[in-house]
Amino acid sequence: MKQQQFLNVIDRDEAEKRFHAALSLKPLGRETIPLVEALGRVLAGDVIAKVDVPSFDRSNYDGFAVRAADLTGAHEETPRIVRLLDETIAAGAQPRGQVGAGEAMTIATGAMVPRGADAIVMIEHTDAVASELYVRKSVAPGFGIAFAGTDVSAGETVLRGSTLLTSRETGVLAAIGELNASVWRRPIVAILSTGDELIAPGQTMQPALVFDSNAQILADAVREAGGEPRQLGIVRDDVDRLRNKLRAALEDADLVLLSGGTSKGQGDLCYHVVAELTDPGILVHGVALKPGKPICLAASAQKPVVILPGFPTSAVFTFHEFVAPVIRLFAGRPRQQRSTLSATMAVQVNSEIGRTEYVLVGLVDGPTGLTAYPMGKGSGSVTTFSCADGFVAVDRHTEIVSAGETVVVQQIGRDLRLADLVIIGSHCTGLDWMVSELARRGLTTKFLAVGSTAGLEAAKRGECDLAGVHLLDPATGQYNHSFATDDVELLPGYGRRQGIVFRAEDSRFEGRLVNEILALVTGDKSCLMVNRNQGSGTRVLIDLLLAGAQPAGYQVQARSHNAVAAAVAQGRADWGIAIESVATANRLTFVSCQDEQFDFVIPRRRRRRPAVEAFCRLLAEQATTRQLRQMGFVPPPEIPS
Repeated sequence: MKQQQFLNVIDRDEAEKRFHAALSLKPLGRETIPLVEALGRVLAGDVIAKVDVPSFDRSNYDGFAVRAADLTGAHEETPRIVRLLDETIAAGAQPRGQVGAGEAMTIATGAMVPRGADAIVMIEHTDAVASELYVRKSVAPGFGIAFAGTDVSAGETVLRGSTLLTSRETGVLAAIGELNASVWRRPIVAILSTGDELIAPGQTMQPALVFDSNAQILADAVREAGGEPRQLGIVRDDVDRLRNKLRAALEDADLVLLSGGTSKGQGDLCYHVVAELTDPGILVHGVALKPGKPICLAASAQKPVVILPGFPTSAVFTFHEFVAPVIRLFAGRPRQQRSTLSATMAVQVNSEIGRTEYVLVGLVDGPTGLTAYPMGKGSGSVTTFSCADGFVAVDRHTEIVSAGETVVVQQIGRDLRLADLVIIGSHCTGLDWMVSELARRGLTTKFLAVGSTAGLEAAKRGECDLAGVHLLDPATGQYNHSFATDDVELLPGYGRRQGIVFRAEDSRFEGRLVNEILALVTGDKSCLMVNRNQGSGTRVLIDLLLAGAQPAGYQVQARSHNAVAAAVAQGRADWGIAIESVATANRLTFVSCQDEQFDFVIPRRRRRRPAVEAFCRLLAEQATTRQLRQMGFVPPPEIPS
């Protein structure tokens, strides 16, 4: 099949304009559903009450129904005496008698007020003696009575059309006796995942395959926007099968989403199949966005057909930019307005001229306000979007956003809840365990893995509560101590063993010592290395060991020990440097080359924060020491509390 280039990469606003012009952006139609199923639906019209609420004059208290004029001047010292009638009015019963001048009738909360009474006197202000009632407090006419229609009057509009029904609104509908609700029909959104590389969650993972996460992400995003998703499964790279699936989806659904196959590779078939649509067919193929450039927007007989990029972050961004607004309008919901916040960019961000770039950020509370840290895992990341607090839109004419520059952050979700504890720095599986343990104790934690150097700088600036660091000082051979300043204190953590990792079956490394392995990989270009990212403590050690050499694979940088181990275990690299516990977990051979200390840097002005003290107490617990030892770490004999 002939490879296709993008038709015409255009501006985001122009793309939306063309897309909307081909659609009828109106609710899809009304339907009447049982009230018990109405939560989360959108009213299709105003609701007018057919009854009064309450439908009768109702007592608000346990007490006595009286005439207010009979109690004028009543006081503790000078009570008024009225005749107590025999009848007691219970809730749900209609009074048989009525209250005359100088009379009172016993009444329960919620009961119907009898004829003749115009007030309720509370039971605690009275004493009943035989058939006489002594009243020690006067009341005004109407006191203690909810008159018929005071809450809702018959003929009153109680809910407006386009209202999203929450538990409050469904309660109103129940209160006026409605059994059903007239709502806008939810748009049916068909979701097709495409590609030979995809397998469904639950299947056995094999090399070169990926789990289809987009289908679940998109299905739940459709629900959040007010639609009804129909997951149609994975379609392999087969033109005829994909064409048939698309035709069936267009018959049954109001909107069709295809995930993957928007680019210009030989295996991307979605574009070729969607290009066969008419009336009007493809409207946009390529938008000046990052992530999300290869999105394809089309329509067939006013039914939207959208091919989203296959990478998760790109798919989510473009869904929320172009698809979610359409679903909301089809479902009768108003356009969603994102909340924005002002923040300071923590590090310099380089952007590509000509494309609007969305930079996902995590927000932390710094000394001068919010600070935004780019998440930076790329459009293929599944977790980045879920961990981010918002995103910064970098204009297509902007090449650099400088560190310290004020930016506008568009929030993901309505409310920003800052974490109890903010940790910025190096990643470690031991730290992962402690963060999980804090969560079990009710503390929320935000962790940004930016490496030891960036974590130390964040701590010095007061942008985090603590930073995990393992920085080797070549001059002293010590870890961490020489990098502390007057602004931060060093909390001893635990020891780790760093070493060279390789597959057990790789005979090239068998029986060799560290220096012998380093000599081998420096001279053998077939031995591929996986490096660590700049700024990490491990990278400092690697460069020290290599003494300026750059073996094959040196430029390939992984952001964690786990990523190094995965690259070696899967054969994408032959060796790397990682901690012993990760090597063991991945069944890799480990040759120790350096014992290191993983410590925590704490800004002094944050040391007494409750969450920081909770972390320090956890680190000092014997149970934590036992757990760290089981994980292959070496806690110090004593950890100060």
